[in-house]
Amino acid sequence: MLILELAIILIAAKIAGHISVRFGQPSVLGQLIAGILIGPAVLGWVDNSDIIHELSNIGVIILMFIAGLETDLKQFKASVKASTYVGFMGVVFPLAGGYVLSSMLGMNTFEALFFGLVLSATSVSISVQTLREMNRLQSKEGMAILGAAVLDDIIVIILLAFLMSFMGGDVSIEEVILMKAAFFAVALLVAWKVVPWALSKLAAFRIPHAPIVAALLICFAYAYYAEATGVAAIIGAYLAGIAIGQTTHGHKIMEQAEIVGYSLFVPVFFVSIGFSAQISGLGEYVWLIVPLSVLAVLTKMIGGGLGAKFAGYEWMPSIRVGAGMVSRGEVALILASMGLKDGLLDGGLFTTLIIVVLVTTLVTPPLLKLLFTEKKKQPQTMNQSM
Repeated sequence: MLILELAIILIAAKIAGHISVRFGQPSVLGQLIAGILIGPAVLGWVDNSDIIHELSNIGVIILMFIAGLETDLKQFKASVKASTYVGFMGVVFPLAGGYVLSSMLGMNTFEALFFGLVLSATSVSISVQTLREMNRLQSKEGMAILGAAVLDDIIVIILLAFLMSFMGGDVSIEEVILMKAAFFAVALLVAWKVVPWALSKLAAFRIPHAPIVAALLICFAYAYYAEATGVAAIIGAYLAGIAIGQTTHGHKIMEQAEIVGYSLFVPVFFVSIGFSAQISGLGEYVWLIVPLSVLAVLTKMIGGGLGAKFAGYEWMPSIRVGAGMVSRGEVALILASMGLKDGLLDGGLFTTLIIVVLVTTLVTPPLLKLLFTEKKKQPQTMNQSM
């Protein structure tokens, strides 16, 4: 059954991606829509099974690893100020907007804060793929988006720890902060001192494709360590990619990683996002989807855009950065699932949030495509009077 499901996913991903490109949109948009169509919400050809879920996790890890391999460190360092402003503002606006709206819906303080946190999470994977297809990942906007998304994750996790501790959970705020600090300290030290040496030794093994095997081992080790310390695995994979990208093997490994990722795992990830779509359980919350989706899109665009503007960007680059922060993706899905499990969200509101997350994910690729498309200058014609 798994083999058949994978075949359906790959066929749907490639056909839908091709059609999307033919209509002038990034291929990832077609893959997201394909996931909704072949998933449980519509045709039901593929189930959102644990195996598919794990394969999709590998896909997003490899995708962010490739993004790290492509990252220009000089450009990344130049965007640190913008990333910081965008990251903070990209949390404040959605958190405030989500809190106000959910309070109006009658939620108590803790439920409203959690609702706002779900809207504050940013999933950069969709933006990364869209920018890669447009060859804009290395732009100043692309670097700002990547840095801000990493900061977003840290802020949201720490705020979530505060919230859970006030609710009487077993989460220690000091422990959370120390674990995050320890992760980045160890990850950066290993990237600087250990990764180049380890990669050169492992790449020398007399086995087929030793460099890419070694690189993936380092990538998965970083992802595992990140997840074990409460940081998203994709951040660990991204840091591993940056570290390996600075070595002499970086370019070759990136080409091979693209083959490994885009042949199976990355398409499974993008298509599987659509599997989360649910039609049943909406009931009384149908009326909430449109305003909540608008709120989710605008608060990220305004918050991220103003952050970039305060960092010195012009208006158009600022708007592009804000658009790149819109997608919530898998990060918000994880938080929403936690809320359902802990009783902070009921079934109908959980389903509504899932739909809103999918809306923000579907909106991001065409929005970035529109904003990054520069108008071609018309050739000047000289009218000569005879």
